Amino acid sequence: MNDVKVIEKNEGKKIEFEQQGTKLYFGDDELMLNAAKYQKEWPVSVDICRDKSGNLTIGAENGIKYVAQVDIPEIEYEEVEEEGDIVLAPVPLDMSEVTVTLWSVE
Repeated sequence: MNDVKVIEKNEGKKIEFEQQGTKLYFGDDELMLNAAKYQKEWPVSVDICRDKSGNLTIGAENGIKYVAQVDIPEIEYEEVEEEGDIVLAPVPLDMSEVTVTLWSVE
């Protein structure tokens, strides 16, 4: 299993997170993000924030404080032979290409 890259954006305590395969668990399992499910034909950034009630939320629309940002690379393809034809098949997400940027939660 390859670990994600981590960037600490500022000083202070950061939210705890754990990686299991392509899943990232934030804040003692308060929020789970499956990076492979968010992967698209283009790079994707997912914002994780605290809302006014103190709950973790995906997206900045309802958030009042940034907690983390997950940057997921675009889908890569490889040529494979299938029933005598060469087709493009998606390559499984390499989590070492995913970056988690953390902000202080203090």
